[in-house]
Amino acid sequence: MTRAILHADLDAFYASVEVLDDPSLRGRPVIVGGRPDERGVVSAASYEAREYGVHSAMPLRTAGRRCPHGAFLPGRPERYRELSEQVMTIFASYTPLLEPISLDEAFLDVGASAAAFGDGAAIARRIKERVRDEVGLVVSVGVATNKLCAKVASDLRKPDALVVVAPGQEAAFLAPLPIRRLWGVGPQAQQALGDYGVSTIGQLAALDPATLQRRFGRHGMELAARARGIDTASVQPMQAPKSVGHEHTFSVDSADPARLEATLLDLAESVASRLRRHDLAAGGVQLKLRYEGFETLTRQAPMPYQARDTGPLFGTAVALLRRTLVAGRGVRLIGLTAISLSDAQQLTLFGAPDREGRLARSIDAVRERFGPDAITRARLVTERPHRRFDFGERPQLAPDDVDDDA
Repeated sequence: MTRAILHADLDAFYASVEVLDDPSLRGRPVIVGGRPDERGVVSAASYEAREYGVHSAMPLRTAGRRCPHGAFLPGRPERYRELSEQVMTIFASYTPLLEPISLDEAFLDVGASAAAFGDGAAIARRIKERVRDEVGLVVSVGVATNKLCAKVASDLRKPDALVVVAPGQEAAFLAPLPIRRLWGVGPQAQQALGDYGVSTIGQLAALDPATLQRRFGRHGMELAARARGIDTASVQPMQAPKSVGHEHTFSVDSADPARLEATLLDLAESVASRLRRHDLAAGGVQLKLRYEGFETLTRQAPMPYQARDTGPLFGTAVALLRRTLVAGRGVRLIGLTAISLSDAQQLTLFGAPDREGRLARSIDAVRERFGPDAITRARLVTERPHRRFDFGERPQLAPDDVDDDA
C-alpha cells in the first residue's frame, strides 16, 4: 500500500482566530503578541501584516515601527486551544494516526482510510471544507508519500493551499525549490552549501553524498537523502505530554516578592486548569527565573502527592521561589512547570485533593462558559500581572490585563 501522508497547517492561526471573532479586523494587519511598546516578540502576524515585513519572533517594538497602524492584540491562549481541539477532532475523524506538531499543525497518515474516504487528495479536500464550514478557519494541506514532502507542499502556496505530490515524483517536486525549504538547512548550512554553488534542492541532490558527509558529518547523509525526497519517518500518534508549563515576561524587571508571588499564583491557576483539562496530575514542580542580564535558573521539587489543583502547585512553587530569589535583584521572567505527570490523582488520607478537585472543576465550568476572567482569586484582582502568550514549543499565558486594547 502506498503511503498517503497529509500535513495540515492552519493559515496564520492566531491572527485568523482574532479576525474570526472580530470581523472588523478583516483586511487589516493583525499582530498578536502584545502592544507595540512592550518588551516581547510577535507571536503571529496576518498575511496583511507580513506585507509590511512583520513576522513571528520579531520584537514588538520593531513590528510597531514597520506597521504602526496594525491591530496589536495580546493573544488569547484558551480560545486558541479551544479551536485547535475542534480542528484536531476533525483530523482524527479520518485516521487514528494523527501527530499534532503544535496547536495549528499536524501530520496524518490516511493510507488505510482510502476505502472509507477516498485517496489522500480527496481526504485533504474534505478536511479543508470541514475546517472552513465547521470552525471558520482556513487550512493549507500538503499530500505526499512522506512527511518531508507533505510538509514542504503545505507551505508552498499558502494561504489556502492544497498541493499534491504524486508518488514517485518526490525528487522532481523538490528539485527547483530553494534549499531553505528543506528540513535541516538553516542559515549556516545555506552559507556552507553556497560554497559548493548550491542554491536549489536539485543542486543539493546532485552533489556526491560523500562530499556532504565530509562537510557535515552524519547530518550530510541525511541532507543527501532529503534532497532526493527520501523520508522514512512514520506518523507518531499523539502521546501524553511530559510536562505542562506557563511563563510570564515582565515589561519591567521586578524585584518585588509580592508581585512575583502573585504572578506565580496566576501561573499555577493556568497550569492546574490545563492539567485538569487533560486528566493529568503532577508529582512535582519546576520553577524558572530569568534575572536581568538573562541569567536563568531552574529549581524543582516534588509535591507530597500527585495533584492537579492550584494550591499544591502554588505552595511548592512559592517555597522554591523564597529559597531561590535573590533579594533586590530584578526578575525578567518567571515560569512554573508541572512535572512527573500521571493520569491518576493520588488522594491523601483526609481526602483534601478530592474536595479541592470538585471546587476546581466547578470553577473550570464557570470559566468555560463565561470566559477565563469570569472568576478569579481575590489576590489577583489587584495584583494580577500583565501576561504574554509565548507561542513557542510550550504554550504560555496571554496578556489579559484590563488596560490592554483587547
